[in-house]
Amino acid sequence: MKTSAEAPKVIELSEKDIITGLQNTVSASRLSLYLQCRLKFFFRYVLKLKKPKTASLHVGNSVHSALKAWNKARWLNKPLTLKGLHDEFTKAWADISEGNVPWEAGEEDEEKTTGWRLCDTYIRQSGEMANIKPDAVEVSIEADLTQHGLPRLIGILDLVQEGSIIDFKTSSSTPNPSSVEHLHETQTSSYAVLYRHNTGKKETGIELHHLVKNKSPKLCITDMPPMTDQQQSRLFHLMDVYQNELGKGQFYPSPSFGCIGCEFFAECRRWH
Repeated sequence: MKTSAEAPKVIELSEKDIITGLQNTVSASRLSLYLQCRLKFFFRYVLKLKKPKTASLHVGNSVHSALKAWNKARWLNKPLTLKGLHDEFTKAWADISEGNVPWEAGEEDEEKTTGWRLCDTYIRQSGEMANIKPDAVEVSIEADLTQHGLPRLIGILDLVQEGSIIDFKTSSSTPNPSSVEHLHETQTSSYAVLYRHNTGKKETGIELHHLVKNKSPKLCITDMPPMTDQQQSRLFHLMDVYQNELGKGQFYPSPSFGCIGCEFFAECRRWH
């Protein structure tokens, strides 16, 4: 006889069931990783191997959380002071996976200072944008693309302002606008599809806001026009490849210079 004190039974999904679920729903990050390296995708999304967070990722997540709070306050017509933003950053730094980063001696304080300087730089260099009320902040949306024979597309838009989709990124070097547009096309096109599907309108543009971690931090904005029909066609083709190829179970490595910093490097070396 089951009592209320008994814990609910945990159902373990088979590898086949996990892959089927991944075929039915896709995000820009999943799609990009699958195209980058199928074996890394397998380790992260199918086997779900857990790895410690890197210092760089912790900084990026903390900055992202602080800017989310800043933008949400603007949306509520209750803008944060610089001290209020600093409080939000400090809270985010402590809340995000505390203890999961293998910090070296003195590294955490240094990285925390870097993260706050990025937040401060964004506020100081964003100019008139700070006076415009956002349309939406950190909104989770999805698009049912079954009419195109494609999986359901999901995503989170960092910020929408005057019809422009804005995404925040941290970087260790100054981005090249043409390279950025090419490297992030899967993501930006996904966001445009999500925006149009949920609003019935075309975005006015897409902006990537890179906070560069130089000795003198700076904000670099890559301003792009609305998604073209050709870009949407490319995205849909890649989604079709993802959906059809995923079920074949062909998860193999794609060696490149990026392997050096991959968290699954050891597992990849043992791949057979």
